[in-house]
Amino acid sequence: MVAAGGSDDPPAEVLADAAAAFGLLASPPRLHIVWALAEGESDVSGLAQRVGGALPAVSQHLTKLKLAGLVRSRREGRRQVYFVDDADVVTVVRLMIGQLTDRAAHASAPRLRDLGA
Repeated sequence: MVAAGGSDDPPAEVLADAAAAFGLLASPPRLHIVWALAEGESDVSGLAQRVGGALPAVSQHLTKLKLAGLVRSRREGRRQVYFVDDADVVTVVRLMIGQLTDRAAHASAPRLRDLGA
């Protein structure tokens, strides 16, 4: 099917994968983790401290984000260091949070969560 802009619509598989990735990022703690990792790599202890989560919960979020390919890790001695190496993921997260931060500064705009998004 050709969209209004003249380009082909993405295949159903691609839309499903994108929806799954957005679904994972719809969790505030996971989004905070990806935001933090977009700023720089960290181990699970540093992430738990930064995002205010318990170590087991942050570890579970990281496992889901890794399985989805949104974050990666490498071993440094006894530590597992997590990072985001996909510039597109970083761009999407920064763009969305930047837009919503600007919107919050102009408080008259409706909040997405209030619209049932």
